[in-house]
Amino acid sequence: MKTKQHLYTTLSAPAKTESIPENSQWLAGEGAGSWFSIEIEGRDYRINRYNSEGKIECSGLFNTLPESDFNINAPFEFVHLSHCKSVTIRQMLKVLKFHRVS
Repeated sequence: MKTKQHLYTTLSAPAKTESIPENSQWLAGEGAGSWFSIEIEGRDYRINRYNSEGKIECSGLFNTLPESDFNINAPFEFVHLSHCKSVTIRQMLKVLKFHRVS
């Protein structure tokens, strides 16, 4: 059982391999982490998650319900909780939840 006395460490971003898109962001976790990338695909967003070695852990189409005013061209960051079924992005003062649709 973990208590407040335990120290939690996060994994620093490793160097990007050639298979990780340049615009990917590292989301550190406790003792692990993943690279996330996002791009527009039709009316949805293609979000890919890569491990530290550049292998795809999951890839899918995501959207926000209700639709948000997410601007892929404005600064944003991937935040917790993000995984293969839903991804959370903070942009400006808003926290946006993206849900996998396929």
